[in-house]
Amino acid sequence: PIVTISHATLVSNINTNIIDAITKVPGITAVTTGPNVSKPIIRGLGFNRILTLYDGVRLEGQQWGEEHGVEVDQYSIERVEVVKGPASLSYGSDALAGVVNLIPTQPAPEGKIIGNITTEYQNNNGLLGGSAMLGGSKNGFEWIGRLSDKEAGNYKNKIDGRVYGTSFKERDGNLYLGLHGQWGFSHFSFSVFDDKQKIPDGSRDDATGKFLKLVNNAGIQDEEIASEADFKTINPFVPRQRVQHTKFVVDNSFNIGKNRVVFTLGYQRNQRQEFGNVLDPDEKELYFDLGTFNYNLQYQFNEKKNWKTSIGVNGMQQSNKNKGAEQLIPEYSLFDIGGFLFTKKTIKNLTLSGGIRFDNRSIDSKGLMDGLDEKFQAFQTSFSNFSGSAGLAWQANKNITFKFNVARGFRAPSIPELASNGAHEGTNRFEYGEQNLKSETSLQTDAGIEIATEHISFNAAVFFNSMRRFIYYRKLEAVAGGDSIIVDGSDQFFAFRFDQNNAKLYGIEFNIDIHPHPLDWLHIENTFSYVRGLLSKEQDGSNNLSFIPPARLINQVKIDLLKKGKMFRNFFFKAELDNTFAQNNPFTGFNTETATPGYSLINAGFGGELRSDNKLLCTIFFGANNIGDVAFQNHLSRLKYAPQNFVTGRNGVFNMGRNFALKLNIPLDFSIK
Repeated sequence: PIVTISHATLVSNINTNIIDAITKVPGITAVTTGPNVSKPIIRGLGFNRILTLYDGVRLEGQQWGEEHGVEVDQYSIERVEVVKGPASLSYGSDALAGVVNLIPTQPAPEGKIIGNITTEYQNNNGLLGGSAMLGGSKNGFEWIGRLSDKEAGNYKNKIDGRVYGTSFKERDGNLYLGLHGQWGFSHFSFSVFDDKQKIPDGSRDDATGKFLKLVNNAGIQDEEIASEADFKTINPFVPRQRVQHTKFVVDNSFNIGKNRVVFTLGYQRNQRQEFGNVLDPDEKELYFDLGTFNYNLQYQFNEKKNWKTSIGVNGMQQSNKNKGAEQLIPEYSLFDIGGFLFTKKTIKNLTLSGGIRFDNRSIDSKGLMDGLDEKFQAFQTSFSNFSGSAGLAWQANKNITFKFNVARGFRAPSIPELASNGAHEGTNRFEYGEQNLKSETSLQTDAGIEIATEHISFNAAVFFNSMRRFIYYRKLEAVAGGDSIIVDGSDQFFAFRFDQNNAKLYGIEFNIDIHPHPLDWLHIENTFSYVRGLLSKEQDGSNNLSFIPPARLINQVKIDLLKKGKMFRNFFFKAELDNTFAQNNPFTGFNTETATPGYSLINAGFGGELRSDNKLLCTIFFGANNIGDVAFQNHLSRLKYAPQNFVTGRNGVFNMGRNFALKLNIPLDFSIK
């Protein structure tokens, strides 16, 4: 099951990062920590169970963490493809729940120079973003360059007012060079991502309910009420984080007769720094320096008698270093290798596809002494597993297609799950790893139908995912009973250790788009998704999985206007009712989650093209989210679990209120003589 989100869809909605931009697709949601931190969730699973690809290479950036987002310039994305379900056949470990494939801007046509200048403004948090791109192609040589900038202040809602600590700054750059000819192609790409932002914790003054900030009070860490100037500044103070990501990719495809060899090599460096010492604001309490080499070699056979087959090997070599004052996970090195065979056969209206893969991951975790105490124990381990999938698509007639797929995926335990030993400030947990963890495996079955007629488009899918040895947090008990509490400096944390249990997830998704004749300009679209996740055994009185999104129904009416207009063309107007149902099945064990009430948001927007003498001058979009300024908390918002406001009696922080946005894109188009 694969879904594609077009560039037109990405730009005709209001969002503050690329993951939020795809969450209206059924089955895709996000765990968030404010406007600029979103981690994708596919059918109830996320973090290290999802691979995020950018420019064909898997992003490696401490994706197990909840408090930082995806390291990608959202303005550079041309379209997004999402695989919903195990994709271990193609990518090995960590694609157990699916893949988010972020595809950047494609090269210009031969003999052309193209580009664009994009800018947007959002009034709720004063977000101002801009991007400039220019690229060309001549005689088989291609190039693209892009610079982007995005910054925002603290967002607001009618319950909390301005939410202190949600401002951010982001700077990005991309460069692409390519050669192509009858022999094949060779591409080089380089990207940099630099994000600075606060780490919101929602701390409040008991007497006034106002947000608190950390201060240096004559050499003593203290708190005081955040001032108006603190809410207006974009520059984040402690606690804050900085995430830098640099990536190089060389992608090659060579024709060998009628067959093809594909070879990709990439290197990326992810630096995540966390600053939390108000007495020394420049001290890096946590500093993960992660380097990763990615490789992929495939041999793709020419199609014969409707058989299309490829074999390959891919993987990565990775090392992590700790450069901060504290260490949450040990330094380690990792090596992945996996080989696969994939084939597809078309028999009239029936397409069969499938394959098999074997992977091995070796981990060398380094030891560390903290004075006389052993902080991390050195160990070496490896994980190996088989993956595979088999599926069919049957086109019953020109309008109806049936699909069925069975896929087995696996995920090796991550270093945090195996070896954590420290306070994780962003999650308020003291985490202990478990070296005896085994690999997770999943077996997912999908069945779907697609109906496409002149006036109705409909697709629906049901799925069941059986997982073995699902890894999760388990709160530890003290020897004398009650919760185990760890004192770390002046702070206290609940103690957690990783554990495993079997689990299952199942759900349904559908989308219907009605554009009735003769009203072809009218689209009535409804999208629904539901997923349920259960542990096989209760944990502290609950057998529900955590981070499971509630059911969601989106109703949209869209009107297309001026298809052949001279000055104004391809204009549209849309109105949307976004219904999120109550989540009454939270994982209540160890006080992890609470139930979340449902809510409905009204959104609207309009946009189109401005032209002169049949030349496109610009495209414009104006939109509004949460027009009714509804006060709501998304079940997957981590700010929902911020401290209680004792003045109002409400727990946590609410999501963004009413937000208006304006987007403008000016295209550039030249011919090369």
